[in-house]
Amino acid sequence: MTAPTLTDFIDPAVRDSVTGFLASVETELLVAVASPDPLVGEVAAHLVHAGGKRFRPLTVALCAQLGDPGRPELLPSAVLMELTHLATLYHDDVMDEAPLRRGAASANSRWSNKLAVYVGDFLLARAAQMAAGLGDEAVRLQARTLSQLVRGQLAETVGPRGADPIRFHLRAVEDKTASLIATSARFGGLFSGLPARHVETLAEFGTAIGIAFQLSDDLLDIASESEQSGKTPGTDLREGVPTLPMLYALAADDTGADVRRLKELLSAGPIVDDVLHAEALGLLRESAALKQARETVHGYAAAARRSAGTLPDGAARRTLESLCHFIADRTG
Repeated sequence: MTAPTLTDFIDPAVRDSVTGFLASVETELLVAVASPDPLVGEVAAHLVHAGGKRFRPLTVALCAQLGDPGRPELLPSAVLMELTHLATLYHDDVMDEAPLRRGAASANSRWSNKLAVYVGDFLLARAAQMAAGLGDEAVRLQARTLSQLVRGQLAETVGPRGADPIRFHLRAVEDKTASLIATSARFGGLFSGLPARHVETLAEFGTAIGIAFQLSDDLLDIASESEQSGKTPGTDLREGVPTLPMLYALAADDTGADVRRLKELLSAGPIVDDVLHAEALGLLRESAALKQARETVHGYAAAARRSAGTLPDGAARRTLESLCHFIADRTG
């Protein structure tokens, strides 16, 4: 059976508008990454062609349904959000020395680290140009968001350094991932003509659903037998990337044999041995830590749903609420 997608949960009354908008985003992304230099253009289009969830443009489109979704500023605002996101992927892959991205060779492995970094910078410049065309408020918001995003990336790189690892991780997720989604929600409200109070509510919604979205992806990496998360299950374990279920497992007070063994495996760093990896993945899937992480996702999704519930009733609000249910339910 085919796994449900985000667009399956869009209310029929707004579905055509949203899907049409997302189709236009795809077209405009290719226009935005074009360059007079054929090599730069090829590398810049690499991740656009690789696809992706397009969650940030989707957030713009869904939130815009509360106002006038036909306003011309909405499309460039969605494109600049996705360009900013794509730029961070180029940079992340260089820092992580990742060979793959979205099932294809990463730009750094196919070309070079230097070229991947420069193309990431090129995409950020394109995003800044688009923000400038939307006015001072868009420039301010994009700059603030990029600053928050970089802060999250720096935090993830240097680690908690004595801070509570779980709180530190959740803050890093908010900065690195949810900041872009919150600004996407804000742009959807702002450029569709909503009053300021609704724009602020949408930003709160975007922060909560953005955290839930990232955490649910991390849970799918552990819990899914398929490749719903866009990567082979257990990739984070193999690479030593600390995600919320792992952090809960390491912090567990339980002294049972399975918990002690799981802590031992997780404390060793990246688990590259296939036998040990399978053991750790099996223990984590059966652990209380995974259930605790699911509850955390549900908590953020519920917070997003509460924010959405204060917005004007109608198909747009129902879709935002359905999105919250989808994000929570996809983790089991």
